[in-house]
Amino acid sequence: MVVVLATTSSQSGRTFQSSDLSRHAPRVFAAAEDHPVDVTRRDGEDLVLMTKREATAREQLLQFAAQLIAVAIDDRGTLAERMSNSYPWMLALSPSDRAECARNLVDAARASFSTGEAHLAIAELTSWKETATAIAAGLGDVRVDWFEYDKPVERP
Repeated sequence: MVVVLATTSSQSGRTFQSSDLSRHAPRVFAAAEDHPVDVTRRDGEDLVLMTKREATAREQLLQFAAQLIAVAIDDRGTLAERMSNSYPWMLALSPSDRAECARNLVDAARASFSTGEAHLAIAELTSWKETATAIAAGLGDVRVDWFEYDKPVERP
């Protein structure tokens, strides 16, 4: 678990008093595993308790946001070209896939920023990057033989 100083309340709306950490630690930790929780203190600034996974996802989202801002303020080339400069792995994609990737990444980022759910943008970014990596490794050139079955399969 990671405790992070915060000045705003958590999006979850769950709040615990600092004394709950000693009196009801399992309950507080269980809540923090679901989503960040506020821990209020009388003698200091309130804290936010969250999992390491959540803290890492938020950090990745901030890094992604920084890249998107850099892309947004650059006025040279299309969105896909500017995104490819920030994410060179996109060059393994076809030009049409680069354009689709750029649009999908921006849409996922907007969804993450508006909902506070970092995993939306991070999953989209990871998915496209892994697709580009597979294509670069030659996995996109593999011939696939599909079997055709004319008979319906019975329900098990």
